[in-house]
Amino acid sequence: MRRTRNRLGKGLGALLATATAAVGLAASPAAAGPATPAGASGQTVQAGQTCTAADLGTRHPVIKSTEVSPAITHFKGWYVTQGSTGTQTISTNVQETISVSVGVNGSVQGSFAVEALGTVGASLGLNVQVNYTTTSSTNKSITWDFYQPGYYGLYEGTKKVTGTYGSLNCNRVQQGDGSWALKWTEGPDTGSYTTFTTLEEGAVRCEDKVPANSIMRKAQGLLDCGSASAAAKHSAGPVPSAKAAEARHESEQAAQAAKPERSVKATGSAAPAAQAAALNCQPAVYRIDVPGKPLNWSAPLLANDGIRLRESNFFSAHLDNWRLCNVTENNGVIEATLWNWGNGGCATVPANIANQEQAYLTTATCGEDDLQRFYIYRDVPGSSKIGLQNKYTGSMMGHDRYADGELIRQYSSGRPDGTGTYALTAV
Repeated sequence: MRRTRNRLGKGLGALLATATAAVGLAASPAAAGPATPAGASGQTVQAGQTCTAADLGTRHPVIKSTEVSPAITHFKGWYVTQGSTGTQTISTNVQETISVSVGVNGSVQGSFAVEALGTVGASLGLNVQVNYTTTSSTNKSITWDFYQPGYYGLYEGTKKVTGTYGSLNCNRVQQGDGSWALKWTEGPDTGSYTTFTTLEEGAVRCEDKVPANSIMRKAQGLLDCGSASAAAKHSAGPVPSAKAAEARHESEQAAQAAKPERSVKATGSAAPAAQAAALNCQPAVYRIDVPGKPLNWSAPLLANDGIRLRESNFFSAHLDNWRLCNVTENNGVIEATLWNWGNGGCATVPANIANQEQAYLTTATCGEDDLQRFYIYRDVPGSSKIGLQNKYTGSMMGHDRYADGELIRQYSSGRPDGTGTYALTAV
């Protein structure tokens, strides 16, 4: 346990200066609304910049909103008498558990999530967590030096950072002169994120003057200052706090409510199994080729297999033939279900592994299911090159290597080497 020494009775001004520096933006109101313009955020690409056909199967995050607010993860009200000053070790209770997450995965998987959180930190000037972690979910002991009697709140806290993001995808755009070009544009995929900054611990009293909207002020609010309990004389030890108890109760309720939601996001099985639905398919039949090469997407014969790269031949039995069904288009982005002529199934990411980076693509009974819906990004007219993105997971489709039998998989940011770019070739 780290020991923190602060002479509350003799140097409160110094303590406040240290605390203010530690929390950074704590003296300012919680930041909410649009993030810093992308050019100042360290994003690798910007909307409107030129991209190439090799980028069709990739994406980058764009931060749409941010909110920063102080959060107390552990707390205990404690009364110090004249005879009990000095160093004490106090067990604090859990107030809130914060988990780092991006999108539907309920965690942080893949380069897209890391890039998104890194962009958030850069735009705010904060050192935020960019990998999956969580604040402690168990009671924690804090060792503190008390130099004056009084009613104290012992706490550990952080700044919780939440917001929403969008996706920058490479797609064709018609320019003012009627010509076409490939540009980074904001795609339909959106989601939310949660992260937090460095943890800090400390002690605060009702009479201490602390910065508004700081972690210390948040902890001070749990002391229930002004109540009869706070003003009364106590023996040394814990002091029940109505506000603290209420906050714990609300935190526990929120945690219970969030559990089924996280489960739904991780499995993609929130609702009962979708019933098979009639598809409105376009008459054209396509192969989904690796551009300029003989291998293409081939649906599985066995239910427990995935879509693989295969070379078309007499024995392909239409497993390499696909139709676009229930097609819609919004802002130049096609959304469609991919129906396979050979096995009658629809391309999908398996629900039980949909939250995983590099989950493989397979086919299943067609139904009203976002796991079976794909956004299709297109090269300029005259080119058949495309990129595919799963609507539910937001991940781009691609393959690890060019080889017969290689599985088609999802990658959160797509493949950087262009192996996520395919060709929609009419049969």
